[in-house]
Amino acid sequence: MTSEITWHKSSYSSSSNCVEVSEGPTTHIRDTRHRGLAELSVPASEWTALLSTLRTN
Repeated sequence: MTSEITWHKSSYSSSSNCVEVSEGPTTHIRDTRHRGLAELSVPASEWTALLSTLRTN
């Protein structure tokens, strides 16, 4: 069974510097200018911890 990843643009991205994420049990992160080259995949708990740290700093 193949599941479709649904991407959305980060609210912190400008029109020319875009990051897209797909959130779920695993969070996927990619650069919109190079979608096909690579993506990062991290557990949702790690993504949440990163966002929390960035918000407090």
